[in-house]
Amino acid sequence: MTSTLPTPATPSERGNDSLVEMNWDPITRIVGSLGIYTKIDFANREVVECHSTSSIFRGYSIFMKGKDPRDAHFITSRICGICGDNHATCSCYAQNMAYGVKPPNLGEWIVNLGEAAEYMFDHNIFQENLVGVDYCERMVKETNPGVLALAENTRAPHEGEHGYRTIADIMRSLNPFTGEFYREALQVSRSTREMFCLMEGRHVHPSTLYPGGVGTVATIQLMTDYITRLMRYVEFMKKVVPMHDDLFDFFYEALPGYEQVGLRRTLLGCWGAFQDPEYCNFAYKDMTEWGRKMYVTPGVVVDGKLVTTDLVRINLGIRIMLGSSYYQDWTGQEMFVTKDPLGNPVDRRHPWNQHTNPQPQRRDLGDKYSWVMSPRWFDGTDNLALDTGGGPLARLWTTALAGLVDIGYIKATGTSVQIELPKTALKGPVSLEWTIPQWSNTLERNRARTYFQAYAAAAALHFAEKALEEIRAGRTKTWESFEVPDEAVSCGFTEAVRGVLSHHMVIRDGKIANYHPYPPTPWNASPRDSSGTPGPYEDAVQGQPIFEENDREHFKGIDIMRTVRSFDPCLPCGVHMYLGEGKTLDVLHSPTQTLTGE
Repeated sequence: MTSTLPTPATPSERGNDSLVEMNWDPITRIVGSLGIYTKIDFANREVVECHSTSSIFRGYSIFMKGKDPRDAHFITSRICGICGDNHATCSCYAQNMAYGVKPPNLGEWIVNLGEAAEYMFDHNIFQENLVGVDYCERMVKETNPGVLALAENTRAPHEGEHGYRTIADIMRSLNPFTGEFYREALQVSRSTREMFCLMEGRHVHPSTLYPGGVGTVATIQLMTDYITRLMRYVEFMKKVVPMHDDLFDFFYEALPGYEQVGLRRTLLGCWGAFQDPEYCNFAYKDMTEWGRKMYVTPGVVVDGKLVTTDLVRINLGIRIMLGSSYYQDWTGQEMFVTKDPLGNPVDRRHPWNQHTNPQPQRRDLGDKYSWVMSPRWFDGTDNLALDTGGGPLARLWTTALAGLVDIGYIKATGTSVQIELPKTALKGPVSLEWTIPQWSNTLERNRARTYFQAYAAAAALHFAEKALEEIRAGRTKTWESFEVPDEAVSCGFTEAVRGVLSHHMVIRDGKIANYHPYPPTPWNASPRDSSGTPGPYEDAVQGQPIFEENDREHFKGIDIMRTVRSFDPCLPCGVHMYLGEGKTLDVLHSPTQTLTGE
């Protein structure tokens, strides 16, 4: 399969560039404070510059000060109306460490079941009802009619597994509100929310989740209600995975060079998910060991190599940079923590020592232009702009390379993750395998999201079995009492739906003295840092080729949108486009020049 689109020129092939400013602000289909500002070379079909901005200031780190630590999870849950339970869970992990409490095993299995349901819910509704629209028939017809014509005549390799005869039939099923699969996915999202509520009382702000465990009354009937819904989801995934494989593989074949869309250096971070209560005691001194027992392995991948799986090293490597952010630096202000509980030195730019000093000002893309700070990870030499791959890409990549997970339903092999889905009402058992891809790009971020839905379902089967073992043995306690210490330093690590999530807390005189939650969006949406290093959105968009068939006057920026959305940005809905009143910038520059204001 081939495309008639011209091959984008390399920078060295450019002469006189006619650059057009094109901006999308706000962007995505969730909350409304993310803007993408680009300069596009239509002659050479390339995005040559990108800036990611956020126009909203939240300030949670400021008003958490002085609060009772026991309220932290209820407050931080409200950071987000989509993944609030991830924040609540992470906060409880940090509190467990601060209070020195280990929840009963059953309580931890219930938390895992709740988090698994959240992954299934959120990935499903984002992938099928938000990201899927970018690949639906109506969108492809408007942006790449040649690709749609090819899709009409391309048989789907896995037709027998998902029921769609051609790739175009898959695209039609994704049409919003009218597509068969689009509507089916909406129904599935309802049942997954019910699964979460069974475990933690309310979605998205859990009402039965506490430090020390949960208030859920665990019964066999409760688990049966959860498993009934889970098995329907398992059956759904047997259709979804091969369908998306067919769709994404088609784009590679239909548009040679499409692997360059959203491609960036492989710099992936995962903080791990799903505790194993047999090993996890939430003590910092044991964090390396129990971190490696998580059912999603924490780790940092640099250029395809697994640098570490040590949560202590991961923690100490976190740096919060400013650069292009609307804040004053905190150099010279109080250091809350100079050494971690193991005696390791803690950097001034670590979240434990961060001060939030907002400095509102006019947006200047050559200087300060975003409320998002720039989290980086220090590997001993460089401050790396890690991304989360939208969450699933990093999770699967680190877990696959580490090879530590083997629970029957899931096995990490060193190069892949194998997922076994058991027999369901209408379909027999199915074996799936996610293999480490060649690229960290737009399509692979989306593909990983599909596979991680199956991963979460398979993990939930294991957690439900372990919970039932506890109930049948009469070990039904789900919460352990604790006392709040006068002084404590703690941290919590997990994976929000979109990727890495950490909460760092300092307690003094029984109150919160410092508290900093870092969800995945600051890592992904960060602006240029103090060294001029662009954030992952910016890096993935700028330099990517344009495959859209529309001319400049009718350009929709579909590949830019696909790239940003592949990271699953938790920043909102309602996309508007601004063309700078049609202003054209005629710029003459050499192949080595950049357009970053240097």
